[in-house]
Amino acid sequence: MNSKLKSRNSKLPFVFSNFAMTADGKIAFADHKFVPFSSRRDREHMMELRATADAVMCGTRTIEETGTVLGPGGAKFCKLRRKNGLAEYSLRVIVSGSGSVNPDLNIFKTCFSPVIVLTTARISKANLQKLEAVASDVKICGQRKINFRDALGWLRSKWNVQRLLCEGGGELHGTLVRAGLMDEIYLTICPKIFGGRTAPTIADGKGLEKLMLAAQFRLQSARPLKGELFTVLIRAKNGRFA
Repeated sequence: MNSKLKSRNSKLPFVFSNFAMTADGKIAFADHKFVPFSSRRDREHMMELRATADAVMCGTRTIEETGTVLGPGGAKFCKLRRKNGLAEYSLRVIVSGSGSVNPDLNIFKTCFSPVIVLTTARISKANLQKLEAVASDVKICGQRKINFRDALGWLRSKWNVQRLLCEGGGELHGTLVRAGLMDEIYLTICPKIFGGRTAPTIADGKGLEKLMLAAQFRLQSARPLKGELFTVLIRAKNGRFA
């Protein structure tokens, strides 16, 4: 695990992601409902990765559908965070372009670390007021779409986020990849087939039409373990977005 890797750009965090994926490339069912399908070891791996991050980021749908509060996973992993030279708890970042985040989500009711919302000027005044009442900070980062380069720069400058872990969903992750902001991907491939044209993948949203536009990554490692394949992909230095 490359827990000491930093961003190539000193003004931005090092951005890495973690996903479990079926053999046919799906991260949830066709109706977008998520049910954990990877092994216990993979879920421990998720907590190990959180223990290397200053902040963990998810889209609103992922927060709502999984019920996650983006916690560190217990004393074992809090100890690992301290061993990695980090605070006991990571910051928690929710992304919503429309600002339609339910202020009653459990993540706002667990007060072990700050919760930050990234949104746009599309947010209504009423939603902004509701979120400002429950979140530690609400940052408007664009008019219609979130400008992630500016948002990540703000997280680095204001909150000293040097390593940012993205845990989904597919549209958020796809946007970061297309913007050239994803440095490293941890991908666990599970021997299951979900199928479905509408089932989400790790890079949803607007797809590319030309091979030359593809974001280039290189396979750093691939380790089989108890029927799953744990892989690490690193953004290629000579890739389109490198």
